[in-house]
Amino acid sequence: MNMVFKKIKQYADLVMFSHTLFSMPFAMVSMLWAANGLPKMRVFFWIIIALIGARTGANALNRLVDKDIDAKNPRTAGRHLPLGLVKSSEVLLIVVFSFALLVLAAYELNPLCLKLSPLALFLFIIYSYTKRFTWACHIILGIACGGAPVGAWIAVTGKIGWPSLVLGAVVTLWVAGFDIIYGTQDYDFDKNNGLFSIPVKFGIKNALLISTFFHVIALLLLLYLYFYMKMGWLYLMGLIIIGYLLYKEHSIVKPDNLKHVTIASYDINQIVSVLFFIFTTADSFLVR
Repeated sequence: MNMVFKKIKQYADLVMFSHTLFSMPFAMVSMLWAANGLPKMRVFFWIIIALIGARTGANALNRLVDKDIDAKNPRTAGRHLPLGLVKSSEVLLIVVFSFALLVLAAYELNPLCLKLSPLALFLFIIYSYTKRFTWACHIILGIACGGAPVGAWIAVTGKIGWPSLVLGAVVTLWVAGFDIIYGTQDYDFDKNNGLFSIPVKFGIKNALLISTFFHVIALLLLLYLYFYMKMGWLYLMGLIIIGYLLYKEHSIVKPDNLKHVTIASYDINQIVSVLFFIFTTADSFLVR
């Protein structure tokens, strides 16, 4: 039994399961807005399954596609595949199973979800190869993640809604912004190995400015949703706190000091997404 739990933990660490916190809270907010409250339990269940399947499959595929690159990079050489802690065949099974879950969930939700599932799969697959041919890899990652709130809205209503598209744009810019910050630490490695990124293309200083610009626009879009969705003071309070956290995120990373990159790109942003969910949900149920 201990071996089983150990293997499950290895798989969870491999796909960085805790990072589901990035897109899922935004998808949950989109779901609540679309349903004007809680949707039917069946819909809620399949939305969760779809989100878990998409996130797990996409990350596992990324690890599999990048295993040789990860083995060369001192920062990532200690990951599961380069160390041989898990086999490539095991990871491939995780990818196939997870993507099958996504398609099954789409089928169970409604026809439009099923029709759009190939597009979602295409984005998840193509992202893993983008660093090999375009500096826009961060933006493509953001678009792949930004589909979560759009998909959640479709799952509830059977059609695309404007608020979900705005939330999708928020997630796209937000994820791309902190992924650019994360990419600065691989500047030398990427440049020396012919890999593409915004830091390599524009330099670390300009990349950090681009990241800041993305996050400012994301905050402005969230402020737009405050008016469009007629949200209350709790939503606005949450937005102020999120704005402060993003300010701190950018203030602790400088072109000549990248030691806090992981804190800025991952740790702070996990808090951002959770706070957005808490304050927006509380506002929706208690204030509106």
